[in-house]
This record gives sequence, C-alpha cells and structure tokens, in this order.
Amino acid sequence: MELSAEYLREKLQRDLEAEHVEVEDTTPNRCTSSFRVLVVSAKFEGKPLLQRHRLVNSCLAEELLHIHVPAHRNE
Repeated sequence: MELSAEYLREKLQRDLEAEHVEVEDTTPNRCTSSFRVLVVSAKFEGKPLLQRHRLVNSCLAEELLHIHVPAHRNE
C-alpha cells in the first residue's frame, strides 16, 4: 500500500465529510510511517474525544496497519 499525506488527507476529507483536514508526515526520513493529523468535521459534533478518535481510526483501519500511531495529545 502506497501511503502519503495527500492520500490520507483525501480519504479523511471524503469519508468523514470534513470541513478541514491537515496531514503532516512526521517521520524523520519521510518514509510515511508516522503522521500528525488534524480533522474538523460536523461528524465530531457532540462526541467525546475517544469517539472522535475511533471515527478517525475506523476510517483509516487498513492504513493504520502500516502507520506508527503515537500517543494522542489534547490541545
């Protein structure tokens, strides 16, 4: 599977009907195994953080098999 920040951005935007999506490859050598993601979607409205994370994880279930997922942080 060929992963890229653009591929993930498009998939998240389409599947989560997102208003805004940012995806940054955070792997030191840009080998596409770690990403920082920001998603703004009406589908998140009224949902706690854990449910929002689950929506994103569900959307990217197949891709997550190839991505390192660091600990989540709240901002």
